[in-house]
Amino acid sequence: MQQTAKATATVGFLYPGYSAEDDYPRIQDMLGGETALPLVHTDIGEDAHRVDALLEMGSAARLAAGVDQLKAQGAQAVVWACTSASFVYGPEGAARQVAELSETAGLPASSTSFAFARAVAELGVRRVAVAATYPEDVAELFAVFLKAGGVEVTSTRGSGIITAAEVGTWARDEVLELARAGDHPDAQAVLLPDTALHTAAYVAEVEAALGKPVLTANQVTVWEGLRLLGRRAAEPALGRLFGARD
Repeated sequence: MQQTAKATATVGFLYPGYSAEDDYPRIQDMLGGETALPLVHTDIGEDAHRVDALLEMGSAARLAAGVDQLKAQGAQAVVWACTSASFVYGPEGAARQVAELSETAGLPASSTSFAFARAVAELGVRRVAVAATYPEDVAELFAVFLKAGGVEVTSTRGSGIITAAEVGTWARDEVLELARAGDHPDAQAVLLPDTALHTAAYVAEVEAALGKPVLTANQVTVWEGLRLLGRRAAEPALGRLFGARD
């Protein structure tokens, strides 16, 4: 009997500006032919890791502007691929943001902030360290978001980087140093929460260096989109979150 090919899972991403968007085609190549990850750039407005700028960056109008382009590319689910411009609204506001996006798109929707919370649960850990590129005050808002979801944050480290453009210039050495500097002996996992940070090529190496799971923004965003479609993908290069499942 001929085996039927598995249908392609198509997850659409709304990505603010231009910094590390090339992580998405890289991850698509890593996952193979059954996964399509189209991406549309949203208007970033002012490129600043500052609360007022982030609230505007994540506004409903800015997100809605890219939805039709994603649907035209076959998106079956939509994820707002931004951490800071989701958690900055707080848990309830971030939930409203996702609900509005889902209603606008007529599709399942989520955001990177919720992706982190669900990925932590998927790994079965409770204590995490946050190693952020953001200024300290913005990094602390991410910790508050996680704590509201029942995650214990053992430590939070900000790097004081204001713009996504600067974060997008960081490469392997900077990512490794960020993770090492932000780790904590009591943490069961380390979180790097910025979709402007290139991490797709380094996740497994960073995990090996720290000896524990590492969750990065673009990694968890793709995982969350697949989760919305009831799909899993195994790829060791993307870390333990993408490990094989029974």
